[in-house]
Amino acid sequence: MTRKIFLAAPRGFCAGVDRAIKIVEMALEKWGAPVYVRHEIVHNKFVVDNLRDKGAVFVEELDECPNDRPVIFSAHGVPKSVPAEAENRNMIFVDATCPLVSKVHIEAERHSGNGLQMVMIGHKGHPETIGTMGQLPEGEVLLVETVEDVADLDVRDPDSLAYVTQTTLSIDDTADIVAALQNRFPKIVGPHKEDICYATTNRQMAVKAIAGKVDALLVVGAPNSSNSKRLVEVGAKAGCKYAQLVQRADDIDWNALGDMQNIGITAGASAPEVLVNEVIDAFRAKGEVEVEIVETAQENVNFKVPRVLREPA
Repeated sequence: MTRKIFLAAPRGFCAGVDRAIKIVEMALEKWGAPVYVRHEIVHNKFVVDNLRDKGAVFVEELDECPNDRPVIFSAHGVPKSVPAEAENRNMIFVDATCPLVSKVHIEAERHSGNGLQMVMIGHKGHPETIGTMGQLPEGEVLLVETVEDVADLDVRDPDSLAYVTQTTLSIDDTADIVAALQNRFPKIVGPHKEDICYATTNRQMAVKAIAGKVDALLVVGAPNSSNSKRLVEVGAKAGCKYAQLVQRADDIDWNALGDMQNIGITAGASAPEVLVNEVIDAFRAKGEVEVEIVETAQENVNFKVPRVLREPA
C-alpha cells in the first residue's frame, strides 16, 4: 500500500519561537552556563531538553533563580511584577516575549489608560493569558474562554469596555466569542489589528486546506502547546475523521490509523522541523510514501533579538 502524505505549509516554527530559542542560545554564548529561563522558553519538550543540554536551567518562578546569573523570560510573556522583581534584585534579565504578544500587552495598557475595562479572550492558566492579565492591576482584566462566559460577565460599565485575545486561539471559536461580546456590549472596542498572530492563522488555514483530502491528521506538537491543540481541533471541525497530537514519531497510534491511505501532517509553531521529518520517516519505514506539500501562504517574518545580546559581553 502506498500512503500519500499531505504536508501542510506553513507549519512549525514561527518568528517568535525562532527568536526565543536564539535568545537562550546567544545568552549562553555571552554569559556561559548556567542561564536561567523562567517557564519553558517555548512549549516543546524536544526544544527545552536540547537547550537544557547546552546549559539552560528551567524554573517556574523567579525566586528559584540566583541573583548573579542571567534569567530569560519565556516567549509567552510575563506579568509586570516579574521584571519588577528582577530589577529589585539587580538581576540581568532578557525578555524573550514574542513581539506579537507584547503588542497585545501594549494594547491592554493603552485601553486601560483610556479608562476602559479589559476583557481577555484566552485560556485560563495559560502563561500567555497570565502574562497579559498581569500587565494591569488585579480585577482590571476579565477573562472569557467561551461564548457562554460572555453572558456571565460582570462589568463596571457596559459602555467602557475593550477586548484583547490570546495570540494562539482558534480563529473560528474566537470570532464566535467576539460576536457574542459585540452583541451584549455594542460599544466594546476591539484591537486595531487582529490579535491572533499570523503564524496561528496561517497554520490553521493550511490545515483547513488539507482536511478535505485526508483520512487522518497528525499534528506534531506538545500537549501544553495551545496553538498545536487548536490545530487538532481545527482539523476535526474541518472534517478529518481522525486527528491526533503527537510529540514524536513514537506517539503515532498505528492501530487507529489502520489502512488509512491519505495522511495530513502539520506542526505547531513551537515544533521543530526535525520532528516532522521523524514522523514522515516513521511512515516510510512502514512502506511506500508519496509526499505532497500543500502551501497556503509564505512567511518571511523576522524579529530582532534584544540589543543586550547583540552587544559584546
